[in-house]
Amino acid sequence: IKRLHLLLTVKESAMDVPTNLDARRRISFFANSLFMDMPKAPKVRNMLPFSVLTPYYKEDVLFSSQALEEENEDGVSILFYLQKIYPDEWKNFLERVDCKNEEELRETEQTEDELRLWASYRGQTLTRTVRGMMYYRQALVLQSCLDMAPENDLMEGFRAADILSEESHLLTQSKAVADMKFTYVVSCQSYGIQKRSGDARAQDILRLMTTYPSLRVAYIDEVEETSKEGEASKDRSKKIEKVYYSALVKAAVTKPDDPGQKLDQDIYRIKLPGNAMLGEGKPENQNHAIIFTRGEGLQTIDMNQEHYMEETLKMRNLLQEFTKKHDGVRYPTILGVREHIFTGSVSSLAWFMSNQETSFVTIGQRVLANPLRVRFHYGHPDIFDRLFHLTRGGVSKASKIINLSEDIFAGFNSTLREGNVTHHEYMQVGKGRDVGLNQISLFEAKIAYGNGEQTLSRDIYRLGHRFDFFRMLSCYYTTIGFYFSTMITVWTVYVFLYGRLYLVLSGLDEGLATGRRFIHNDPLQVALASQSFVQLGFLMALPMMMEIGLERGFRTALSDFVLMQLQLASVFFTFSLGTKTHYYGKTLLHGGAEYRATGRGFVVFHAKFAENYRLYSRSHFVKGIELMILLIVFEIFGQSYRGAIAYIFITFSMWFMVVTWLFAPFLFNPSGFEWQKIVDDWTDWNKWISNRGGIGVSPDKSWESWWEKEHEPLKYSGKRGTVLEIVLAVYCLSWVVIFFILLVMKAVSVGRRKFSAEFQLVFRLLK
Repeated sequence: IKRLHLLLTVKESAMDVPTNLDARRRISFFANSLFMDMPKAPKVRNMLPFSVLTPYYKEDVLFSSQALEEENEDGVSILFYLQKIYPDEWKNFLERVDCKNEEELRETEQTEDELRLWASYRGQTLTRTVRGMMYYRQALVLQSCLDMAPENDLMEGFRAADILSEESHLLTQSKAVADMKFTYVVSCQSYGIQKRSGDARAQDILRLMTTYPSLRVAYIDEVEETSKEGEASKDRSKKIEKVYYSALVKAAVTKPDDPGQKLDQDIYRIKLPGNAMLGEGKPENQNHAIIFTRGEGLQTIDMNQEHYMEETLKMRNLLQEFTKKHDGVRYPTILGVREHIFTGSVSSLAWFMSNQETSFVTIGQRVLANPLRVRFHYGHPDIFDRLFHLTRGGVSKASKIINLSEDIFAGFNSTLREGNVTHHEYMQVGKGRDVGLNQISLFEAKIAYGNGEQTLSRDIYRLGHRFDFFRMLSCYYTTIGFYFSTMITVWTVYVFLYGRLYLVLSGLDEGLATGRRFIHNDPLQVALASQSFVQLGFLMALPMMMEIGLERGFRTALSDFVLMQLQLASVFFTFSLGTKTHYYGKTLLHGGAEYRATGRGFVVFHAKFAENYRLYSRSHFVKGIELMILLIVFEIFGQSYRGAIAYIFITFSMWFMVVTWLFAPFLFNPSGFEWQKIVDDWTDWNKWISNRGGIGVSPDKSWESWWEKEHEPLKYSGKRGTVLEIVLAVYCLSWVVIFFILLVMKAVSVGRRKFSAEFQLVFRLLK
């Protein structure tokens, strides 16, 4: 009755609702999550200690002033782009630093630094990630103060009690407790090299360490030392050898009277038997630094993620899940957490990716964890039982090529060793995604490569043998099965078209269409027409609609769906179908998957035609042209006896796929149809295609080098892989089949004229 009374009488005024959509989303999620089923939080001193580990290579740490101002060929700078995407936040920022415009911000060094930070907190930078993860410490300090503060002080009010004043003994004690319970290690494998070469990124990392004194940076230090054998011998050349150390550093002020002299200080140095970077980069980067983490929980955070202050307050509750048996048998070994994709506002493609990813990390993983019980680890902000995994092979398998998608192998490993993976929706972490078509395609190629390697791995083989029937099927359809089914879908188009072409050229199609026995084949036509909707990418949007409907209402979901179709979401999803098929099939045939760096910047530039050609020629353009020729031949030979409507119904989805595969890269390319850009692209492509290749010439400089790189897997492929490649290649067997059929038809027609009267038996045999 009280609730009903409140609902009827209390109405929030528009003044109390934030205008910023992200602020509304965060507040509403936090409020909703408090009513979800979560364990009771213990006091900070009794909670499970945990660490956060972030691998970093050479990405942006902090945007420089020059990078923010630098304009691309269309005259658009990163800062200008950010001002247009976040107009209200830009206005609030100017108000906060008491400046009227951008010129005033440049006047002092302090406000210029504020500007760099403002932009970096809205890009996919290490600064954004570190700020988000250090909220954990702030939350623990605050909660520890509330745990230990006298009740009288709390009754006076938090601010009135001055609990958090700098000279407070309670604050010092709370910081000490927080540092016991939380450790943050950023594993910057190249920090030592960057520091010696005077790289600006090393200075920015050092700045982060001074801003957050409890931040720790791990890196591999490569030094030249005199060997013991060299000291004994007189030969100087034998004295020097490279020695590798795994080092952990923190910020240190060397002179108290000179606070500007900031350097880093070694905490630990562990001598390694050799270079640690033998396998895949990211997992090796995590493996060398995992020894510096502490506690019972380990959260793996990528460099393109962020956290929110209000969400970090729930970490104590989440860690308590490790003490509960979720299936009544086993304690959890990986706690899954949901994500919010924060790059959705950058472009329409980023919005499609954001919606697709959101449906996977919420509704998808919820079902995978319970009831299917086949959720693994997907490189998301999951929390590992650190002791369980350290004693069972670690959190990152790092073998070259096979462990390209190293994150899911951690889930396989955990499940095979009788672990239990759960999913919890009351906490969310932010994550960035790729925002341009080329970057998205490179990312999808990497995932398809990874799935191809998983198909060939013994982990999947063992899971398949040990799961019961239902978990086995669930595992198949939620890992490699999705990619295999996608590949079969595309193959079906080929089989269908080559089959119809045979029917048309042999005359059987005309007999089937005009023969009295086959007039009533309407159900077949309906079946052929209905599969169009499956291929149009509509089904890819269904999980998104369900998730948006659950979170924000079905009216919003429907309007979003319509808007996505108007922004050509179907074109994008049909195009990505080709990317997945090509790279997955290529890995199955030849192996040799490789990591493809996608680049996480704001893609506000025009991609040249030569770049699109290099990226999509084998995967989309060649296949699209082959299908187009098949469709045209099918139409020409069957025109005389078949109606246009029947042809359109049967081939509509295939024409849509052909047009998408041929033109989507130019459709989603900024300034893709501007005449001057087309002329420049043509000049650039001509130059690229006429350049001679050779040793040391990169694929983006010469067509010949690119062609050799594309065919490199054939050198190392087995006989079966090579034969299948020839069978599936457009320039070989497909046309051999077509010419052979045409030849046979010609032979039959000539034979009918020449032999039918005299050599009837011979002609029948030939026919």
